[in-house]
Amino acid sequence: MEPKYAACVVLAFSLMVITTYYLQPHGVVTDATQTASLSLNASQSPAKKISQRMFGLAFEEINHSGAGGLWAELVSNRGFEAGGPNTPSNISPWTIIGNEASILVSTDRSSCFDKNKVALQMEVLCDVDGENICPAGGVGVYNPGYWGMNIEKGKRYRVVFYVRSLQPVEMSISFIGSKDQKLATSDIKDDNVAEWKKVEMVLEAYGSDANSRLQLTTSKRSTIWLDQVSALPLDTHNGHGFRQDLFDILAALKPGFIRFPGGSYVEGDRLMNAFRWRETIGAWEERPGRFNDVWQYWTDDGLGYFEYLQLAEDLGASPIWVVNIGISINEQVDTSLIMPFVQDTLDAIEFARGDASSTMGSARAAMGHLEPFDLQYVAAGNQDCWKKNYRVLGSYMKFYNAIKGVYPDIKIITNCDASAAVLDHPADLYDYHVYTNANSMFSMAHNFDHASRNGPKAFVSEYAVTGGEAGRGNLLKALAEAGFLIGLERNSDVVEMASSAPLFVNVNNQRFNPDAIVFDSSKVYGTPTYWMQHLFKASNGATLLDSTLQSPSSLTASAISWTDADSGRSYIRVKVVNFGGNRLNLRLAIEGLDNKSIESAGSTLTTLTSTNVKDENSFNEPKKVAPVINALKNASNKMTVIIPPYSFISIDLQRKSNVIQDAESNGVHASL
Repeated sequence: MEPKYAACVVLAFSLMVITTYYLQPHGVVTDATQTASLSLNASQSPAKKISQRMFGLAFEEINHSGAGGLWAELVSNRGFEAGGPNTPSNISPWTIIGNEASILVSTDRSSCFDKNKVALQMEVLCDVDGENICPAGGVGVYNPGYWGMNIEKGKRYRVVFYVRSLQPVEMSISFIGSKDQKLATSDIKDDNVAEWKKVEMVLEAYGSDANSRLQLTTSKRSTIWLDQVSALPLDTHNGHGFRQDLFDILAALKPGFIRFPGGSYVEGDRLMNAFRWRETIGAWEERPGRFNDVWQYWTDDGLGYFEYLQLAEDLGASPIWVVNIGISINEQVDTSLIMPFVQDTLDAIEFARGDASSTMGSARAAMGHLEPFDLQYVAAGNQDCWKKNYRVLGSYMKFYNAIKGVYPDIKIITNCDASAAVLDHPADLYDYHVYTNANSMFSMAHNFDHASRNGPKAFVSEYAVTGGEAGRGNLLKALAEAGFLIGLERNSDVVEMASSAPLFVNVNNQRFNPDAIVFDSSKVYGTPTYWMQHLFKASNGATLLDSTLQSPSSLTASAISWTDADSGRSYIRVKVVNFGGNRLNLRLAIEGLDNKSIESAGSTLTTLTSTNVKDENSFNEPKKVAPVINALKNASNKMTVIIPPYSFISIDLQRKSNVIQDAESNGVHASL
């Protein structure tokens, strides 16, 4: 007979006596040790399957997440339209090279693009000789992108622009570094540009600088019009326009779904600035763009409806489209006038799902995607339940009936909370948002324990710990959210999906704080919240195991059975959050799992903690707070695990199988 507790697992750093005072009101870390017990059944029947889409992503055009972020376009305000359709337009951040004696720059409405009529006019007053000689390097304009363009040696960049002039054109197109050094350049000479002409070139960089700019210059007296200037690296993900490092950090989470394009961005502060899917498809030169009046910046809509669907497909995630139903933050379309919005939504669904011979499906096919996208979810509005026209006057039902009439399989998500009260209208799921402090978030682990097991399931599409105690995304925030997610996982019979928000932030434009992933033009790191989510990705499609926890209220836990799709190996995973300042001895007992069926060499203990709950990651220390994986060599169905104060641990017990472990892994399952 084996001993009752066959193994004691201790991480070296958990043995230290920590006397640091943590963020109040979360008290002091002490050297006192408490005891808790967790029992679970690994052979239960029938199986409690967790949704394949349980944990995913919520993307919103906020904090320059798309424009200047995931969408790899380097040029900001590429069509000079940021000031709207009228002239003079706002050309920022374009900057003039030269003084008023050498060049005059203005905007007019002479563009060849019907939806983007604004063009830039450069009247060059200097020349290569004569009385007014152009300065060395010429005159013109430059664009710094979104707080600097990241140009890397050896990489290639496609530059496209449209030009017109009544005189022959001689121009230099260059990437210039922060010290005015040339990183790549190409010259054009063209005598036939009396009508608008597209110019396209590929520049290969012979130097690197993360704070570069694109420069268009000339030393020849002339009047030149420019429009729709674009620069894209050739190494975007699958050539689909997504910045590779930002795509990779999303893909590493193996998301079950991605919700897009927001959020409040869907609504707009005013309806005139709400997201209009139809204006974001087709040729990028004909996309009018919009002023994001909620988060206060211009977007050219290079990342449009088609690209969002493509992103979901590339991630292997289900797309969840949030549709504007005629409601902005400050305006509402009268329900009697809502049918054009309804038809627009049906057209959007046909664009995604229709075959290539359908009216809107053919528009998708013309963009290069012949097969339909797998759109199965539509969210009707964002945080609109309390608005008069949503439910009381029936706009929601107009959309619901129309969509179900044509696409009965599509799951429709209402904005109205059904966790504590029965809905007065039909829905397949209900949207649930929570932004609160750390203590409240952790306590909400039990929020769905008593929710009705009948009716629509919950889609927790936005959750986050906010406020000063969360810093810019610290350990405290991550632990409170982990406790909340354990509660959602334990209630996965009534919760179908969950995602944190916001997802991304460009460090130069932090409109909402804190966020899961931080980036600039060349670097990216995940906050503790991002790393916490890694420990939940195995739950998608896993089996929830019955478990009983006897512990202080600062502890919460769940258990699943899951199989690694890459290796074929199967595991029992136990997740535990210690939201208190005491170290705990957790006595773990697993029924239905014989010790002979446990592969100790492949079992692991993963710990997310730090010396202070205020600790954050940064560009200098991107993994200061990140999961640490250790081998669990004495794994057993009965053992004691020491849990550090303020920590999140994951115990993975590998079940024996015929799969031969990779010798290079030294028996440690290194994937989170």
